[in-house]
Formats: sequence, structure tokens, C-alpha cells
Amino acid sequence: MILEMRVYRCLPGRLPNLLKRFENHTLKIWDKHGIRQAGFFTTVIGQSHQELTYFLKWDSLAEREQKWTAFMSDPAWLTARSDSEKDGQIVENIVSQILTPTAFSAVK
Repeated sequence: MILEMRVYRCLPGRLPNLLKRFENHTLKIWDKHGIRQAGFFTTVIGQSHQELTYFLKWDSLAEREQKWTAFMSDPAWLTARSDSEKDGQIVENIVSQILTPTAFSAVK
């Protein structure tokens, strides 16, 4: 198993729009494509209170490539993203890291 950590930094005041998009649209489309989440978090103490951090579980990089590509080109996702940004851009930038657990990690 590998984990992908994704951190979305939103433009000021736009985090609620991103959370709404995930809750009402993105997660349903992920289910359709077999994308498995391992947790979502907002920042309480840290550099920015305009961030959403989440983790995705993958069996392999090949699985990630296949499923993420299918999701990103899904018409339902393209519509949901476009509709959610009708009042302007939501996300300033995205940082993604692929992580693998160490031998002593509680998460395997």
C-alpha cells in the first residue's frame, strides 16, 4: 500500500467552497472510480487556515495512474469543478506527495 497526501491551499475565504465540493460531488465520483480516501483534515494550528489536507490509499502507482486519470477526465467531475468555480477560482495551489510506510509505522 502507498498513501498519497494532497494539500490544497485555498484562496482567502474559499475553503468552505472546496469542502462543499468534496462533500457533495467529488467523493461520489471517487466512489464511481474506486478511489479510496484515508482521511480529510483542515488546519487548526499551522501556516495557513485555508488548507485542506487529505490522504488517498493506493495499492500501486499503476492503480493511482489509471484511476486518477479516469477521474480527472470524468464529465461529472469536470462539470462539478466548473460549477463550483463559477464565482471564481477556489484553490491557489496543490501539493501532492506519494508516501510509503516505514517498517515501524502503525499504518501498513
